[in-house]
Amino acid sequence: MDCRIGYVTVGVRDLERSLAFYRDVLGFSLMYSAPEFSYASFDVGGIRFAIAASADDSFSGRHTGIGLMVADVDASHADLAAKGVGFTMEPSKQPWGGYMAMFADPDGNTFYLDSAG
Repeated sequence: MDCRIGYVTVGVRDLERSLAFYRDVLGFSLMYSAPEFSYASFDVGGIRFAIAASADDSFSGRHTGIGLMVADVDASHADLAAKGVGFTMEPSKQPWGGYMAMFADPDGNTFYLDSAG
């Protein structure tokens, strides 16, 4: 499987406060903000850095936020599943338009398998 890290997502409690911090304090270039999804994304040197808010911390500590970018999600899913990787979400079209799957490492850390295209 040929892949690269395409994005990192960090769980936050307050989207607007964190958006201001990463944009105004750290100088990250805001790509877009979607408050209705409690989500914002930045361009940081060619890698996407995103924040996702959850008032109850249900996102924090449960997902790594690391997306492994691949040319073909279905083929990569089949390859990893054949190697015994457990998927927490099968490949599927997402409400925001993407197509992805999620899998867990041996310790239960969840990663995204996402399309590079």
